[in-house]
Amino acid sequence: MPACYTQSNQGFQMSYLKDFQTHISNHDYSGFLRLWEEYCAGDDVDPAELKDILRAVKTSADVAEPFGRHVEKILPLWKLLPPSPLADEVLKLILDIQTSNSQALADLALSYLEKKFGEDKNFQEKLRLVGLRSRDKFQGAISNLELLSHINKGKFVFHTGGWGVGEIVEFSLLREQLSIEFDYVPGKKDISFATAFKTLIPIPDDHFLALRFGSPDLLEKKAREAPVEVIRMLLRDLGPKTAAEIKDELSDLVIPASEWSKWWQNTRAKIKKDTMIQTPDDIREPFRILTSEVSHEERFQQVLENKPDANTLIQMVYSFMRDFPETLKNSEFKNTLTKKLTEMLSFQEIHRAQELQIHFFLQDLKGMKDYPPIAELIAQYDIVDDLLNSIEIVTFKKRLLMEVRKHKAEWKQIFLNLFFKVEDAPLRDYIMTELAAAKADDELKKKIEELYTYPYRYPEAFLWYFQKINSQKGIPLSDKAGKIRFFEGLLILLSHIENDTSYRELVKKIHGIITAGRFAIVRQMMQEASLEEIKEFLLLATKCHTFSDHDQKIFYSLAEVVHPSLTKMRKKPDAASPESTVIWTTAEGYHSLKQRIEQIATVETVDNAKEIEIARSHGDLRENAEFKAALERREHLQSELKTLSEQLNRARVLTHDDIAKDVVGVGSIIDCKSSKGETVSYTLLGPWDANPDKNILSFQSKLAQQLNGLKVGDTFPHQGEKYTITAIRSFL
Repeated sequence: MPACYTQSNQGFQMSYLKDFQTHISNHDYSGFLRLWEEYCAGDDVDPAELKDILRAVKTSADVAEPFGRHVEKILPLWKLLPPSPLADEVLKLILDIQTSNSQALADLALSYLEKKFGEDKNFQEKLRLVGLRSRDKFQGAISNLELLSHINKGKFVFHTGGWGVGEIVEFSLLREQLSIEFDYVPGKKDISFATAFKTLIPIPDDHFLALRFGSPDLLEKKAREAPVEVIRMLLRDLGPKTAAEIKDELSDLVIPASEWSKWWQNTRAKIKKDTMIQTPDDIREPFRILTSEVSHEERFQQVLENKPDANTLIQMVYSFMRDFPETLKNSEFKNTLTKKLTEMLSFQEIHRAQELQIHFFLQDLKGMKDYPPIAELIAQYDIVDDLLNSIEIVTFKKRLLMEVRKHKAEWKQIFLNLFFKVEDAPLRDYIMTELAAAKADDELKKKIEELYTYPYRYPEAFLWYFQKINSQKGIPLSDKAGKIRFFEGLLILLSHIENDTSYRELVKKIHGIITAGRFAIVRQMMQEASLEEIKEFLLLATKCHTFSDHDQKIFYSLAEVVHPSLTKMRKKPDAASPESTVIWTTAEGYHSLKQRIEQIATVETVDNAKEIEIARSHGDLRENAEFKAALERREHLQSELKTLSEQLNRARVLTHDDIAKDVVGVGSIIDCKSSKGETVSYTLLGPWDANPDKNILSFQSKLAQQLNGLKVGDTFPHQGEKYTITAIRSFL
């Protein structure tokens, strides 16, 4: 019987079965026969184990034929079995394997078939067809007569030779022939009974394959209304299946492929709660139908017996209480779980974060709104960052923050310090909501200003807030000016992280946000920004090598729609100012640029070519996401290489003679004092030397352009402050 149709036992294998399978896999027939003699000499037999042994024999070409004359030695033990479908299955397998055609086997087969099919008007004719009338050759008599009794118009069969499921459209006992329409072969096929005995297996009307072939609409309706029942049916009729194998059986054949991911996600969550299906921990392992129902409490108790470590237990208890809250209505189980968690608190090896999470469980189990041990722990622990980072469950991270909010007087400062450090967006949302509710608007706004001032310090947090201000109103810096500053910050962030492989996914996400909706966010920013701000956008975009030439052209086109004067500037550069095309740099910056060009040309381009070939080998290029991503990577690398090579040709290394002594220009260090008396220094260098963290500005930046040409004593505005230049020095 093929694997697609059979159903194995539920992982229960006794030692004899394993030994028999070992002999079969090693082609050790003599060893197998000795073990069979020993097995038959026993006092009793396990019918499930015997069935699996005989199935293993039947599917082995090396063992089945020579073993056929020895199989009936098991009959004395078989006769001790109480009547049951399992005992009947064993007898059928014995007849399938036997080659002795003994009188005893003939009598057993006939007795069994008379009880089951004796009322059939064609019973005697069918006995003749399976060889029990003459009794000279009747191997497979029970299976074959069951097939004959199944044959009828509209019934379904399975073809073991690869033709799939078939529906019987005609049959004739007189001609000993039937006609079938199969799943995988075109047209109607005429098959003799002799061939049918070797290749066909009857499929009951309620079998999964029969429904999928004969009533696909009904099966789809059932899969949508009662998905777990369909999975049970599939596992019952086809045996244990992995998630990938279940998809092969259902996707497109029952559930449309476009809807599969959503359907399976919802179904898998329901399967996990089903007490008759064993859900594997490893995706490569199969789902199985259990022989008897196992409650969630029993499963969890079995897991606890393995004595998992603290972190594993915490994850397990959390998942269990989240998925099966109804189990906590069982007071005995609830008390057992409470006792187990309380015992863990006495273990010396548990650390503070584990202790806190265990107390969260105990608080829930005891149903207490206020739980003193948690307050005591929070009071003892000063460094919340470390505690938060040691907790893996996001829900418990938030509960920790809630307890800090409740029990720590300095909670506002703690929240401000954690605001951008926490990795999970729900935690940032909670922190921002609590600070806003506490009227800490000024502190919150000042903290958020750090994001657009230094976007590369907290890339994930920056992108989170950028998306938030473009989708929500009434939050800090969600006005037009704030959105413009954040859009500038987004371009700065992209140029800063695009060559860092650890941020590859974030770079893709940023590029997707900018280009989505035919550059909708860029179009919006261009419409709201001033001419000077748009020029800054365009300048920053040129530094982002993630953008292709086509992307860059779209930026300019959208800018020109709002400010047509930019068209003239782009098409006719100022020929009278050749210095405007020069890109100033230090020797270190020049060397860094050459290294980057060499890295692209000799390493990344070669690696990308390998990626393309590997992705190409995976098949259908239209649906090959890896291939498309590799091609996009090649386009970006080619664009970056072209841009950097052009910039290298325009580069000029700064010398002492290039740096003015009395006015601000490229190579100047400017000392300034604010109207509040605070001092700050800025250095103006080329774009490859820029480092905003150290106040080293690109001479192309907005602030550098504002400073260019100023002298000592001149003033300039910056971020709402007025600054006076107190000294100008040379960088070299």
